Amino acid sequence: MSRISYLRVSSFDQSVEAQRNALGSGFDKEFIDEGVSGSILAKDRPAFAELLGYVREGDSVSLYAVDRLGRDALDIQSTVRMLLNKGVTIEVLGLGQIGRGVGELILAVLAQVADMERTRIKERCAAGRDAARASLAATQKTHRGKSSLGRSKIHDPKAVAAWRRENRASISQTAQHFHISLPTVKRYCAAA
Repeated sequence: MSRISYLRVSSFDQSVEAQRNALGSGFDKEFIDEGVSGSILAKDRPAFAELLGYVREGDSVSLYAVDRLGRDALDIQSTVRMLLNKGVTIEVLGLGQIGRGVGELILAVLAQVADMERTRIKERCAAGRDAARASLAATQKTHRGKSSLGRSKIHDPKAVAAWRRENRASISQTAQHFHISLPTVKRYCAAA
């Protein structure tokens, strides 16, 4: 029987250390998905797929929170069932062991709440963007006083594209010349 921890962070500016510290030590194996969104099905994540191949009946998998398995209630529930069907115990920090019956029901409710929260966040973001666009069209400023949506442009996109053409420069050379990222150069040149 192995004690296994599964850690996931969705961006590289986050750290798994907080999750690791909260779960404590004494694990036989650790699986980490870094830079992997919770919207990607658990079985399709590299480390979690490896975990599924590794676990055996009698093993225990520990998680920092339910949402580390995913943001979609159906994916969380199917992943939990998959682990339970293998005879694996699931432990969620603050919840304890998740087993068949009542444990599955509690997890289903928590997963549904996480799913609803994700939907509410998306709706609030969309409403904010709509308000910004409407205000921008009416006053040339967003509802927060900015002159554009998103980041302000460091350089004029047409000037960047023109410099690249005139100098027959690569995207990389253009990015270095203007001190901007490769995607920004691509976006500027595509728009020009």
